[in-house]
Amino acid sequence: MKEHVATNSVSQDFSDKNSPRSRQACIAKYQRIEGNLRKAGRVSLSRALVKSPSYEARANILGVGVHAVNLTRAADIVERAVVDGSRGYVCVTGVHGIMEAQRDSDFRKILNEALLVVPDGMPTVWVGRAQGFSRIGRVFGPDLMAEQCRRSVEKRFTHFLYGGKPTVVQELRKNLEQWFPGIQVVGTITPPFRPLSVDEQAELEEMVARLTPDIIWVGLSTPKQEHFMAKFLPRLACGVMIGVGAAFDIHTGRLNDAPQWMKKTGLQWLHRLYQEPSRLWKRYLVNNSAFLFHLVLQAAKIKRYAPME
Repeated sequence: MKEHVATNSVSQDFSDKNSPRSRQACIAKYQRIEGNLRKAGRVSLSRALVKSPSYEARANILGVGVHAVNLTRAADIVERAVVDGSRGYVCVTGVHGIMEAQRDSDFRKILNEALLVVPDGMPTVWVGRAQGFSRIGRVFGPDLMAEQCRRSVEKRFTHFLYGGKPTVVQELRKNLEQWFPGIQVVGTITPPFRPLSVDEQAELEEMVARLTPDIIWVGLSTPKQEHFMAKFLPRLACGVMIGVGAAFDIHTGRLNDAPQWMKKTGLQWLHRLYQEPSRLWKRYLVNNSAFLFHLVLQAAKIKRYAPME
């Protein structure tokens, strides 16, 4: 495992930038840091980006390749990638992500080029098992985050939190440090609710180059977080990026997690809908119905869904 330039925790709030840095100054500093990283043998942008591991089977769910893994196997793959110095991004994908991929071919390509696409939701698990993948199991984003953080203490992996509001990321870091004594959260960034400016992008790249985290946790929403990871992974001196959506809010108590019986029976969406009806009712009504319709077409071979690329 690589060494790290810094272990002190750094926080940045991009939501209120009154005096943005000069882009040229940020890039110049970033280039100096990157040169030092290469000389020291630390994480470098020159390392090959790893796409879907060829040895891991995938279920074809409407043209999206969902890896036939469970929580333990998913955590093993991420851990192996960090230890090996590989670079890639992980998508936690359920019905919402699958249906977004039907409407957006670029997004489908992003999913299919991920290091790992894990089944977040029982419908994706059921489809995988129907296709013969008996060991596939649900990998819920907050559960993956907790398991990876637990393992990272002994491995001394470092973490970076990107997403949420300033109070959310700071509370999340505090909770992680309390739940997993010894965990190293080296930095946080709260992005604005808009695309990053040129100055903000340069500042993000400079900060990550200085901290070289093993794992960047991205707490945005689908498909925003997947587009962010695909765009910035080649530009950030980090190991693995993992998009975990609502995990930031769940691990800070802003959203209540569903009971286990609802998770196992595929009814967690009802629990989420109860908590956020105005935001989620249309998504679930449209996506769930369309998902079932397309599954019938795929199963009956009425419509051919392009093989995973």
